[in-house]
Amino acid sequence: MQLHELKAQPGARRGKKRVGRGTSSGHGKTSTRGHKGQWARSGGGVRIGFEGGQTPLFRRLPKRGFNNSRFAKVYATVNVEALNDFPAGTVVTPELLLEQRLIREPLDGLKVLGTGELQVKLTVKAHAFSAAAKEKIEAAGGTAEVI
Repeated sequence: MQLHELKAQPGARRGKKRVGRGTSSGHGKTSTRGHKGQWARSGGGVRIGFEGGQTPLFRRLPKRGFNNSRFAKVYATVNVEALNDFPAGTVVTPELLLEQRLIREPLDGLKVLGTGELQVKLTVKAHAFSAAAKEKIEAAGGTAEVI
């Protein structure tokens, strides 16, 4: 058997419902829409979320939370353990990390986070550092510079 020879089992696929093809088809005349009313009309029906005039659920529930996405800073992040790949004395910049594919895109800047341990003395230049990351970089003999 080959890929182009595959087909569904008999009875696995149901045929298309052909409405409006005469009364003997069982789907003629009103074409399964019933008699009159909003749903029987062309283009009839109600919008999503409409509850027949009752105040819809999304308006009955209280608004909660705050979304600061318009002004929020979104940083590309890298953990200090990922910086162990660089030789000692390297100046680590966002451009270098982008080139090495440790970050995908700089977004609003680079933030270095403190997961893992750092064994190499490096000069790390980033837009932001977590307290743990700054501590670990300086403990390894390196410097953390905010750009």
